[in-house]
Amino acid sequence: MMKIYHLSSCNTCQRVIKEIDHETKFSYQEIKSDPITAQQLDELKAKVGSYEALFSRRAMKYRSMNLKEQQLSEADYRRLILDEYTFLKRPVVLVGDDIFIGSTKKTIAAAKKRLETIST
Repeated sequence: MMKIYHLSSCNTCQRVIKEIDHETKFSYQEIKSDPITAQQLDELKAKVGSYEALFSRRAMKYRSMNLKEQQLSEADYRRLILDEYTFLKRPVVLVGDDIFIGSTKKTIAAAKKRLETIST
């Protein structure tokens, strides 16, 4: 599977997509207009090991909901991501069985390296 979960209004997502998607045939899911389903989220969690790894603490609602002061469980992370698209750390890039979450240079480099193994 070659898929990218992203937010079209996110400049970082757009930059990452432009950087990694040259000739690859990704399918895209814009998470605001086409929200992630519980099944999709559970599949992502199975690949990465936790809902917390998929959760964005940079979302504006994280601060406004005062979530930093709370002890969040895995069930809380799951519920929050399903309730509010901005809590999904983005972009989420799936390449086969591998998952790359976020926009750090290290993550993008790893995704690009993985894509090289497909195109060669």
